[in-house]
Amino acid sequence: MHTLSVALAFFGHFLLWSVLSVGGAIGLLPDMHRYLVVEQHWLSDSAFTSALALGQASPGPNMILFSALLGWQILGLPGALLAAIGLILPSSLMTVAYFRYSRMHKDRHWVRAMHDGMAPITVGLLLSSGWLLARQEATNWQRIALMLLTVVLVVRTRLNPLWLLLAGALLGLLGFI
Repeated sequence: MHTLSVALAFFGHFLLWSVLSVGGAIGLLPDMHRYLVVEQHWLSDSAFTSALALGQASPGPNMILFSALLGWQILGLPGALLAAIGLILPSSLMTVAYFRYSRMHKDRHWVRAMHDGMAPITVGLLLSSGWLLARQEATNWQRIALMLLTVVLVVRTRLNPLWLLLAGALLGLLGFI
């Protein structure tokens, strides 16, 4: 496939993902993985997961950095720019337009329904992303136990997830996982 057509298809998918990024771009991971790794074979599973880990570990808008890393691996600097702009532009424009309108018309039924309906969609997308990542990393019983323990601690306690991230990093550093 010609480089320009690859770039256009790549950019088009990031524009679409931007529109679909309900509750944040992390909910897009399953579809990004499906398209970039499974269908197009532009990345390996490990390259995708490594880019996600680096993006999540970085301060600031981590999903934009993650997308730029994917673009960099696939098309170099133009790919990084296409991915970042594609992920930011449509959702930003839609968000500004929606919040301007909803602020002026906050008592309309559909505005309240939109706010109420977004929560279950967001939760479902986040669960789907979590499943994708857990499925790739559940390679032995220690990792599975650590994942389950982490989920229980996050759901049942008020423990800051950053402490769990630090604990996981230390366990990895010491060679336990």
